Amino acid sequence: LHLVASMLACPAPVELAVAPLPASAAAELEAWIDAMDEELPPLDHFILPGGGRLGAELHRARTVCRRAERHVVALSRHADVPAPVRVYLNRLSDFLFTAARLANRREGLEEEAWPGE
Repeated sequence: LHLVASMLACPAPVELAVAPLPASAAAELEAWIDAMDEELPPLDHFILPGGGRLGAELHRARTVCRRAERHVVALSRHADVPAPVRVYLNRLSDFLFTAARLANRREGLEEEAWPGE
């Protein structure tokens, strides 16, 4: 996330003191998501965030990540935002969602379906 912040804080002409976020970072998250998905039942409905403490904290982290993603999309309308940043934030929020589901499953907690269905 520090790389993401540095890429957003520095205009393109500025040379960063650290290497930029590698394009493979999102693919790495995707591989972790796929590995976690192997332990989870497929989703056929929306679920409510929550569960155990770890699951709830991961859901909260996902909420913060989604908010950051929305701000970055808004920023991209006015400034040049590197595509890897947008992709990474999107994949990170999916990773956090899947990690929350897995944490709750490992605690033996059932997922609560969203009542709107």
